[in-house]
Amino acid sequence: MKSLMLTILFPLLFSTTPHWLNDLKQAKQIAQQEHKYILLNFSGSDWCGPCIRMHQEVFNSDEFQKVADKKLVMVNADFPRLKKNQLPVSQQKINDELAEQYNTKGLFPFTLLLDENGKVIKTWEGFYVNGSVEFSQLINQLTISK
Repeated sequence: MKSLMLTILFPLLFSTTPHWLNDLKQAKQIAQQEHKYILLNFSGSDWCGPCIRMHQEVFNSDEFQKVADKKLVMVNADFPRLKKNQLPVSQQKINDELAEQYNTKGLFPFTLLLDENGKVIKTWEGFYVNGSVEFSQLINQLTISK
């Protein structure tokens, strides 16, 4: 029985799923305290195929997670369409305000690397086709000073 519990719990304890915030203000505070950059991602979690792939194949990869843990505070601005996945009105308002400031063209997925004050350093439109290793290396290079 104990081995069964360990088999079930072990992957959960050491999962490499990244921790995403949903508030840029909070992310800025953490980034300033910990001297990190911010990765802001606009996604449509229940309708945008490239968004889903970006999360599964890039953001959830071990390579990316190693870089993210050291250098990034991550924010996901999600825009689901299905009624069952609708966000609370307050979160929807936060995401709309983020889109007005950082994603005026309404691109999905749209990923930005920001400094700790919210200044844009680099943007990526769409799914990053060169894979998680190259994306992670690029993030590492762009954040070399921290």
